[in-house]
Amino acid sequence: MDNVKAKKHLGQHFLKDESIAQAIADTLNFEGYDDILEIGPGMGVLTKYLLEKPTTTYVIEIDTESVEYLNAHYPKLQGKIISKDFLKYNINEIFEGKQFAIIGNFPYNISTQIVFRTLDFRNQIPEFAGMFQKEVAERICEKKGSKAYGILSVLVQAFYDAEYLFTVDETVFNPPPKVKSGVLRLRRKAEITLPCPEKLFFTVVKTAFQQRRKTLRNSLKTLNLSDNLREDTIFDKRPEQLDYIEFIALTQKIAADGV
Repeated sequence: MDNVKAKKHLGQHFLKDESIAQAIADTLNFEGYDDILEIGPGMGVLTKYLLEKPTTTYVIEIDTESVEYLNAHYPKLQGKIISKDFLKYNINEIFEGKQFAIIGNFPYNISTQIVFRTLDFRNQIPEFAGMFQKEVAERICEKKGSKAYGILSVLVQAFYDAEYLFTVDETVFNPPPKVKSGVLRLRRKAEITLPCPEKLFFTVVKTAFQQRRKTLRNSLKTLNLSDNLREDTIFDKRPEQLDYIEFIALTQKIAADGV
C-alpha cells in the first residue's frame, strides 16, 4: 500500500521521526478532559504514543486506506476511528458535549480551517496541540506589531494562550515538504465569553485585516461608523497595532455606536 500517494492530494506529509512524534504527544497536559481527538493520524506514528496516555484516544481520518491500516494495527482504537471529514463532522456525535483535546500533524492545506473549526467548539476544547507549516504556527502565536500578526492571531488569542514550542526540519517527513514545520500548543483561557458582541468582534477583526496597511478609520469604512466615533484616536492605528484586548475594546465602541 502506497499511503504517501493516497494522501498526496490532502497535503499530508508523513512524520517518520519517532522522537518528534513522542514530543508532540507529550505537549498535552491531560488535565480537565478524559478524551483526545487526533486529526489525520495517517499510519499512526503519533497515535501509538497517544494510546499510552491516561486518556481515551479517538482519531478522525478521511483516507480509507489509512483507516484500514489503523484498524489492522491498533486494536486499542477499535470503535474509536471516525472515518469522516473533521471540517464537516459534528463532533458531538462522539463527545456529546464533553471536554476533549485536539492534537495532530495537520495537513498544511486545511490547517487554518482546523483552527477556526476548533474555535467553534472552544467550550469543549481546553487544549489543542499540533504541527503546522512553520509560518502558520508562528502566525497563530505572534504578538501585535509584527507583519505575521493577523486575523488568526487575534481570534485564537482571544480565547486561548498560544505558545510556539519547537521547529521541525523538513527531513523528518516522507515526502519532505518544501518548508519547515512548527509545533504549538493552545490552552484555553479561564474566561472565554467576550465582553462584546462576539459576531461583531469576528467581523471587526476580519474586516480590519483585509486592508491591513490602512488605518482602522479607512479599513472599517464598510461598517458605516458615525463621524463622531471615527474621530476616536484608536482609528488612527493600523490593525496590526492592536492586540485582542484592544480589538475587544474597539468592538465595544462600535457596538455602542449602534452598528
